[in-house]
Amino acid sequence: MDAPLYLRPRVDPPLASLLGAAPLLHSLVDALGSPLNVLLPEIIAENAARFRAVYRRHHLAGRVYFAHKANRSSALVRRLAAEDVAAVGVDVASLEELRHALSCGFTGDRVMATGPKDAEFLWLAARVGATVNLDSLSELEQLSSLVRTHGLGRVAVLVRLSGFESAAGHGGAGTRLLSRRSRFGTPARDAEVLLSALERNADAVEMTGVAYHLDTTGVEEKVRALEQCVLFMDECRARGLAPRAVDIGGGFGIGYVAEAGEWERWTTALSEAVLGRRPPLTWRGHGYGLRNEGGTVRGTAALYPGHRPTAGPGYLDELLSLSAPVLGRPPATLLLEHLHDLYVEPGRSLVDQCGLSLARVLDVRPADSDSGQYLVRLGMNAGDMSLEEHGVLVDPVLLPRGEPGKGGEGPVGVFLAGNLCLEADLITRRLVHLPELPRTGDLLAFANTAGYAMDFHAHRAQRQPLARTVAVEWRGDSWHWCLDEDYWPITSPKGMPA
Repeated sequence: MDAPLYLRPRVDPPLASLLGAAPLLHSLVDALGSPLNVLLPEIIAENAARFRAVYRRHHLAGRVYFAHKANRSSALVRRLAAEDVAAVGVDVASLEELRHALSCGFTGDRVMATGPKDAEFLWLAARVGATVNLDSLSELEQLSSLVRTHGLGRVAVLVRLSGFESAAGHGGAGTRLLSRRSRFGTPARDAEVLLSALERNADAVEMTGVAYHLDTTGVEEKVRALEQCVLFMDECRARGLAPRAVDIGGGFGIGYVAEAGEWERWTTALSEAVLGRRPPLTWRGHGYGLRNEGGTVRGTAALYPGHRPTAGPGYLDELLSLSAPVLGRPPATLLLEHLHDLYVEPGRSLVDQCGLSLARVLDVRPADSDSGQYLVRLGMNAGDMSLEEHGVLVDPVLLPRGEPGKGGEGPVGVFLAGNLCLEADLITRRLVHLPELPRTGDLLAFANTAGYAMDFHAHRAQRQPLARTVAVEWRGDSWHWCLDEDYWPITSPKGMPA
């Protein structure tokens, strides 16, 4: 039998301490049901401080905007609202996110309105003094019309660009490079039309910066885009505009898997399984986008890079330090030379280690007659914990109810099924190895789910309940909790557990 392949989660303090408080977690699920999301609001403030430390290292000014779409929590947004008003803001991508941010304590001048916008979203953003990150020429025209019709003050706007083209060598020489296509933003080649529209609507909007957001982990491509934004802002100033900030969006990422070797072994074994050189690692031989064509692996693995040695603030530091291809200086230097502010919009990386999702074991039975593998049905469905849509799902942590089992059987391979009446409702398609066979009533804890995993795809299919969310704090020598909607950052936690 092949040795178990683990993808054990990266768990830092205090999330590790919370996972060690099994009686508390069991009592929360007993009271509030399964699934249950548990958040550590204090960690989001610490993560924001780590991003700000990168700013200080490079002597840059600007603001860190939390991408609200990463998590619906009130506790997380309220905790950030209590931070330095000049340093931390919130990025909202819908009318309801804007209303939520305002109700959680953010003032309009700390809000960045992004994403597709309707008239109501634009009106409220303009009314409260939010900065509007314009996605298209039509949004600019609609916003300007609303400002004039309702007698509003000039609105600060950023223009979001896409489709950057630059040369690989210095001085414009070398291979021409085009950034990947995006359905968001105005193509850089249409910048002249955009600038004319900004000049025409100068009575309604004030251009304060340029933005981009690339759906890639490639740091070199993001450096090229940042450099092109700086060059574009030179053109804007030559025409009498006065932009002062570059917004480079998000995509800084996090590392989910603790050990690089485990990630490398599993991804290698996945390819071998697709080729039939080893037993399947997944339910019904699912290949995560890989396929066998004549003995060769084809396709692209639809997996978030589970282990990332450089992510979050470290990724930002690397991006600011690389040499830009045309001007030949690091982006941090370019921003300083031009006296530009830097805006970032981290989502996933700002809630790194901020929470976990709990599910009760409902049923355990053999997966088939002779494999020695089991099917574990949970009080949760794929929409409640859908990190696999964006990447790999790491191994859950087994929290037995009462005393652990006698053991003796060693690691047990299980498939995790959800509570919907659908063949496709699998919490993970991976074969997961647990230290012992779970029993009905045990809990499985999925670590580090605050970024997109715990509520981005949540739904009420088959009238299954949505997960409740609680916020926990360490006070004195014990954990204290409240419902997410009842958390307010008024009482400071007394330290954090190691």
